[in-house]
Amino acid sequence: MKKQIFLFVFIALNLVVWAQKPSLNKAYNAFSNGEYIEAKGLIDQCLEDPKLNTKANTYLYKGNIYLYLANQEYEKKRENGSYVIQYPDAPLQAYNAFVKAKELDKNVEGYNMFSPDQAFPSLYGLLFVYGVDVLIANNYTEAISIFEKATYCYEFQKPTYPLYGELYYYYGYALEMTQNPKATEIYEKAILDSTKNVNVFVRLIEQYKKDQNTAKMENLLTQAKILMPNDPALYVAEIDYNFQIKDTLKARKMMELLPVAIYKNPDLLVNVSNFYIQDKNYIKADELLRMAYAINKDNYVILYNLGVCNYYLSEQKFKEYNDLEIKGDKINGAKAKKDSEYYLTQAQTFFEKIIAKDPNDLNVLSTLKSIYGRIQSPKYDEISKRIEELKKQ
Repeated sequence: MKKQIFLFVFIALNLVVWAQKPSLNKAYNAFSNGEYIEAKGLIDQCLEDPKLNTKANTYLYKGNIYLYLANQEYEKKRENGSYVIQYPDAPLQAYNAFVKAKELDKNVEGYNMFSPDQAFPSLYGLLFVYGVDVLIANNYTEAISIFEKATYCYEFQKPTYPLYGELYYYYGYALEMTQNPKATEIYEKAILDSTKNVNVFVRLIEQYKKDQNTAKMENLLTQAKILMPNDPALYVAEIDYNFQIKDTLKARKMMELLPVAIYKNPDLLVNVSNFYIQDKNYIKADELLRMAYAINKDNYVILYNLGVCNYYLSEQKFKEYNDLEIKGDKINGAKAKKDSEYYLTQAQTFFEKIIAKDPNDLNVLSTLKSIYGRIQSPKYDEISKRIEELKKQ
């Protein structure tokens, strides 16, 4: 009886081992039948095998399986927006597999399968979409790596479906967010790829501004205005350009004649308000920022700039109060003092809104500490303690 049990166990174990044995043929058959998830599991097993993971065909199969799996998933996503993609990095896995296959055997091929050189041009769209998702998650370094691979695929041969600069725009943006000077080169590629995305022109103009290359700024601005003559973002970019070349009269005149569309765009209102801040016209900057705030009450930059404007306005009014006191003008001096206190309270309100969202913002906390000190607020000791604790971390 014991021998029979032992024999049964031995046979069962052998069946399990046999069932789990990596097989390229099984992976291929599942792929051929359109069972891409099953094929993925089978090819992943093959890659764990010491013998199979050195073969070019293993990586060729993986590349094709993951490519078709990615296409299948994105097709489901296109048909149903609520579908959650199960294998988001499948395009990247496919790309890496094709690269590896070509490294092991530049002539590798498989029946009814893409060779690496056939596959690369079909991957740029999938890699682009995946890269954008990663970028939205603020994973800039990873996004750059993905966009670099997408660009290789896009430029491998003339693309069947041009992206008209969108790939280069997002790639350039990711580079810019990491302060990589290559951003300029990539934005320029977007222009050559016939982009009509105004953000490409605006961000490239900004890159030229950093390099103090006014000639390129002017040429690009002229080109953009021909393509998009009524775009309000270009109007703001032209104001900036005029400040850059020291034509302040033209810049200020343009600021007085803003297109109506700018008043509907909080980002552009912030940009114009920054010109007024640089010009120390805090009243006008505050006016525009309040318009932006009415549209978007949760934007950090809007709240911070409002706090800054009102803080400076408070200082201006306090200086005015002191000057009037010295002259003996008590009536106007009292009014200036009241205005100073009002603006300081407004600055406090906007900075406190930021701290409510980000209690560890040391820059804002320090400004609030200064305000609390001036108004002798009981919050002064509490905020001083918090600042010291944060500095120790």
